[in-house]
Amino acid sequence: MSGSGGSRIVVTGATGNVGSALVRLLAADPRVDQIVGLARREPDAGEPPPKTTYVAVDVAEDPLEAHLAGADAVVHLAWLFQPTHDPMTTWRANAVGSARVFDAAVAAGVPAIVHSSSVGAYSPGEGRTVDESWPTHSTPMAAYGREKAYVERVLDAVEARNPELRAVRLRPGFIFQRTAGTSQRRLFAGPLLPRPLLRRGRVPVIPVPEGLRFQALHSDDAAQAFLLAALHDDARGAYNVASGPVIDAAVLGDVLGARTVTVPRLVVRGAVATGWHLRALPADPSLLDLFLSLPLLDDTRIRTELGWTPTRSGPDALREALDGMAEGVGGGTEPLAADSVAGRAHEVVTGVGGTAS
Repeated sequence: MSGSGGSRIVVTGATGNVGSALVRLLAADPRVDQIVGLARREPDAGEPPPKTTYVAVDVAEDPLEAHLAGADAVVHLAWLFQPTHDPMTTWRANAVGSARVFDAAVAAGVPAIVHSSSVGAYSPGEGRTVDESWPTHSTPMAAYGREKAYVERVLDAVEARNPELRAVRLRPGFIFQRTAGTSQRRLFAGPLLPRPLLRRGRVPVIPVPEGLRFQALHSDDAAQAFLLAALHDDARGAYNVASGPVIDAAVLGDVLGARTVTVPRLVVRGAVATGWHLRALPADPSLLDLFLSLPLLDDTRIRTELGWTPTRSGPDALREALDGMAEGVGGGTEPLAADSVAGRAHEVVTGVGGTAS
């Protein structure tokens, strides 16, 4: 597809953090003629971007092949982070749903699948910088990592059975944007976190777990990576995607305008576990364990082979998301809905970490 026109691209999870950014980029690209955005809920307001049709589809149970027919590439972004208290729901959506997308793409004769894997699929690295050859077994306790690793194995099998298929898997770091701030607050911090505390400099001292080191990137930069992978005929295999610099305690303190204090991991884990069991936090302690065990990403391959270059640093992307959380802003889709009193009340009533978002 590189350099040619008339492409039809299908995006699953098209209304989420990365999906909404990718649809905007695809709509502006002259090489793309049609975009089909699949999501559990269609946007309920406003005109869709140019060349775009949204379809309400649950990838875990609805027929998919007809929606994928005629596509030049399927970009698979659909994923549930919650409910952490009901792992069968996320397994069904993520593991089973991904397998159904891949099988439907093959059955529909789609020549390329671009799958959104994650740094969370990697085996523990404890801050070690790794390339795409690092094992992707994750850890068995955290549902997010377990499911990301499992889907990598599913895609391995699909590739083995279909050698003509161009299969790409992107493994990004943490992805942020301003309009996704409220969504990420719902997913990971819950309804009890006061928005004013997220304003830069509002809290003078921030506890940070020992060994904190991670990478981030802006949703627009992540979307650009997916666009390149979908439209570049030579893109195959795995690509790490991340922006520098590495976010550690010092960088995080600068982003928050606060002094950071290192706290033993067991202390932080105990606090998270207590909050999760009391339904005060949606993020479970095994997710913290996964987060602190992750390697860092060497993204040389995507930069040199596909020409990807981030436009914003990781700390800038994180700062933008925190500003979005503090202001309670959102996007034009249900997954990116703005903050509200009614929305927070719904989070509490339905059980924090207990329902799908």
